[in-house]
Amino acid sequence: MALDGQDIEIKTPVLPDLLTLTAAVTPKMAALYDRARAALRAEFLVDGKISNTKLEADQTAAHGLAWLATYVEALRQMQAWAEKLTASGTFGEMEQLIHQIAFGEYISQIYGGIPMNQGEIARLGDLGLGLVQPSHPEATKLMLEGNTIAARTRLVELMQDNAGYATFGKTGLDDDLEMIRDQFKRFSDERVAPYAHDWHLNDELIPMDIIEALADLGVFGLTIPEEFGGFGFPKAAMVVVSEELSRGYIGVGSLGTRSEIAAELILCGGTEAQKHKWLPQISSAEILPTAVFTEPNTGSDLGALRTRAVKDGETYTVTGNKTWITHAARAHVMTMLVRTDPKTTDYKGLSMFLAEKTPGDGTNDFPTVGMSGSEIEVLGYRGMKEYELGFDGFKIDAKNLLGGVEGQGFKQLMQTFESARIQTAARAIGVAQNALDVGMQYAIDRKQFDKSLIDFPRVSGKLAIMAVEIMVARQLTYFAAWEKDNDRRCDVEAGMAKLLGARVAWAAADNALQIHGGNGFALEYQISRILCDARILNIFEGAGEIQAQVIARRLLS
Repeated sequence: MALDGQDIEIKTPVLPDLLTLTAAVTPKMAALYDRARAALRAEFLVDGKISNTKLEADQTAAHGLAWLATYVEALRQMQAWAEKLTASGTFGEMEQLIHQIAFGEYISQIYGGIPMNQGEIARLGDLGLGLVQPSHPEATKLMLEGNTIAARTRLVELMQDNAGYATFGKTGLDDDLEMIRDQFKRFSDERVAPYAHDWHLNDELIPMDIIEALADLGVFGLTIPEEFGGFGFPKAAMVVVSEELSRGYIGVGSLGTRSEIAAELILCGGTEAQKHKWLPQISSAEILPTAVFTEPNTGSDLGALRTRAVKDGETYTVTGNKTWITHAARAHVMTMLVRTDPKTTDYKGLSMFLAEKTPGDGTNDFPTVGMSGSEIEVLGYRGMKEYELGFDGFKIDAKNLLGGVEGQGFKQLMQTFESARIQTAARAIGVAQNALDVGMQYAIDRKQFDKSLIDFPRVSGKLAIMAVEIMVARQLTYFAAWEKDNDRRCDVEAGMAKLLGARVAWAAADNALQIHGGNGFALEYQISRILCDARILNIFEGAGEIQAQVIARRLLS
């Protein structure tokens, strides 16, 4: 930096011995979580088992524990990220500031209250710990000096120097995955971002040439094993691709989700014949799948599904209704969860089918006999459209019963939730990054009182926190993907990534719109679309409340 011809050294606000501080405080946060967990187990345990009645009666405590565990795991993964970058010599000033602000802010929230949602704050007192104050100097120092105005201002200065990059701060991924990121960043920048807002405003389906281009890039077979026509990439590659495509437009980033779910279902629960028939076609996008699970009035209670399938010889006949079915008109096959045992009223009587259908032709969205559908108009997430479907005499070939055995549907579906939630967390990161990019560019370009908006501390502070929380959510998501790739159960980690990622995306979109002021409320500005798209992330693939309940139950069991 130069002033009147003289070089001025910028003093960085990075704390001395930062990694030593954060390394010391991480296990102390874990110990705090252990105390909360023990307190709630004592409250919820009845005859050696967690009481559903007590758990539901005190959801604030249970869900607060899920959020506390999420924060502790997020800090642990940030520490692992920082140590990895330090070992490779890439833990630069930007990365140090991100790390420092993350610890300062999240530790402050742990002691002061974690926002589960607007107006819902989880406090340690709710978790049976009473009034807790930090008793170790490392936490106090990070709380007081980690997330300062100076740190946030300096971070945003560095972000402006790096504008145009896909991310702010080194991600810690290997070179191969960063090459994949660069490839899909270019695709998003050139083929998606310039057109996304028009697709949204006109409520148009994503053009088929985009789907064909994604197929050529291998998106639909990314994690399918090579023996079945895929690329056999790790889940981390799926995360990076989903991030970058969603940064362009969540609809495009979500195109691979149905293929991911269908492939996972077939890989985990399908017969060898079903794997060899369906997986190559899914991988090449010769067929487009859609997931047909939810029903009116059931929501997340999938065990209460009523749509039934009755076997008659070599076919099943389906009767019932499904709702919130994404990309249904264009799909060739539906992964459909229905009841095959009419004597049951819970998940035990459910079966999964690979139900074939004819795609719509532009004049008739649902030409298949025994099937009808109507579009659900939505605020955002429009590029694939949502539908309510009716089935009356719809036929499924008996050989398309997944796995060939009835009654396994719910179990088969549960096996896919890890991958689906990791992918949703990745989409949330992409949406948040898009909000940050758009908000930052507007803050640079927009002048008020003879200076750019970005020069005002509360504007730059918003941008700094966006960048920090995106990196936190990103590292948590990478960790969940890593666990999945190494064949370790990761339903809790995937749930945490989705839980935090959805909140981060909404906060980023909301803050970016605030930076736009009145213009953000105008449909012509793309931040209005990003806000609508961000809102769905806390609802689909498990609403935030359901997600927290599932995490809490696993943690307490």
